[in-house]
Amino acid sequence: MYKITLDVAKEITAGAEEEAKNIGVAMVITVVDDGGNLIAIHRMDDAWLASIDIAQNKAWTSVALKMPTSALADATVPAAELFGLNTTNNGRLVVFGGGIPLVVEGKVVGAIGVSGSSVPHDVQVAEAGVNAFNKQQAQ
Repeated sequence: MYKITLDVAKEITAGAEEEAKNIGVAMVITVVDDGGNLIAIHRMDDAWLASIDIAQNKAWTSVALKMPTSALADATVPAAELFGLNTTNNGRLVVFGGGIPLVVEGKVVGAIGVSGSSVPHDVQVAEAGVNAFNKQQAQ
């Protein structure tokens, strides 16, 4: 069974940080394992303090539900099927983009969570971290 190590998490955060620098935004980047346990948290200089908790919860949500957090946005608005989902799990579920699972051979082995800007920027930076992970796996 594949395990996310600290070295792997460092590669993921490095890829995400490079993208955050490219768009000029300070971000918090978190990597968790398949149990939602924290492997790494990386707070760029001047990133919002609130983003620490948000990034961790985005990563946890992606592992807990085995999907990107962006997939929850439409289903959790008022009158939608999953409205109120974010109030479960002690409020830990995040229902907007920035959390993406890390997948090896079709199995979720961890996730990245990114916070610090607009949702599209958070997703863009998280995707860069996933791309760094996938490149590493291809080697």
